[in-house]
Amino acid sequence: MLLAFLAALALVFSCSREPNANSSVKLSCVQPAFLQPGDKIALISPSYYTPMENVDTAAMVLKEWGFEPVVGPNAGNVYLGHYAGTPHERLADLQWALEDPSIKAILCNRGGYGTIRLVNMLPESIVRDNPKWLIGFSDITTLLGVNTRCGVMSIHGTMCSLLAKSKGVDMSSTLLRDILTGTIPEYELPANPLNIPGRATGTLVGGNLCTFSPILGTDADATQGDDIILFIEEVEENMSHIDRLINTLLLNGVFDRCKGVILGEFTDCEANLDFASVEEMICSYLDDYGIPVLCGFPAGHDAVNLPLLMGAPVTLDVTAAGSRLTFNVEGFRRSVWTEDAMAEAADQDRLEAEKQRKLIRIIDFIKHYDGYGK
Repeated sequence: MLLAFLAALALVFSCSREPNANSSVKLSCVQPAFLQPGDKIALISPSYYTPMENVDTAAMVLKEWGFEPVVGPNAGNVYLGHYAGTPHERLADLQWALEDPSIKAILCNRGGYGTIRLVNMLPESIVRDNPKWLIGFSDITTLLGVNTRCGVMSIHGTMCSLLAKSKGVDMSSTLLRDILTGTIPEYELPANPLNIPGRATGTLVGGNLCTFSPILGTDADATQGDDIILFIEEVEENMSHIDRLINTLLLNGVFDRCKGVILGEFTDCEANLDFASVEEMICSYLDDYGIPVLCGFPAGHDAVNLPLLMGAPVTLDVTAAGSRLTFNVEGFRRSVWTEDAMAEAADQDRLEAEKQRKLIRIIDFIKHYDGYGK
């Protein structure tokens, strides 16, 4: 009886230990080399297919920046109506871009869905032994996590489909170009009433919430790092689904490892719960953690998507007067007031609206003139 009691007691203690107490890993990422004029940048599609005219336009932008674009052999493939080729074809382009020593950076064409299939297919040694800038966001969050766990920094930033739309002249694009050539932004942001003040240093991880939540506990899970600064953004998900995913992070001990949190854009997210915003809902969970929280960082699926260096050591400083995000990496420094990027996007929206109004007036005039002639 005594032995049975002791065995049961041991089982209770083994099952009631602190959740995820031993699940953290040490993150230490190397910084890929900055690019020089004439360096090659690979354009690949690890997720959904994007029309090749977008890829071609983005390639022209890269040429204007002084680089040599090279398109992945399978980038134009279409599989099952959405994917840019089979998983093996998409993996082949990624491996080609990593292993070719003449290629110095990898720009993803678009997100969508599909990189989760590559997690168990991509050998870690290929990423670790070939450190180069990988650029993307949305579904590419998976690959950013792979890079971080393999010890290589990457860039959460605009992709080919958006470069083609903006022609590379918007601030989100020019800041990406500057990072690739050695100028690192130091972001300054205005005050936000939902911010939770504080100062923290840690490794920047995260990205699209729906993308990094399913890989929790895997070798691609960068949130397992100790002393992390977690960035979260989302698009077209309702509050209840986002709430479910935030609770998934809680149950996996992610916020126990956080030194700070950055909330980006939550674009077209339906308010089906009685919160004023998604940020307010998430902050209701974070109040008890005693960590700084920065709300409203302009990165994600909206018009402004300022680049972030994932896997980089960062300092997050949140005060009542405003906030600052500093990347503690090599490179020249440039102070960036994020409101300038927002104002630029607003001006572009006004110009686009004016163009549409002029077009409508021209069409109306032609219709009227054509009717008058008859």
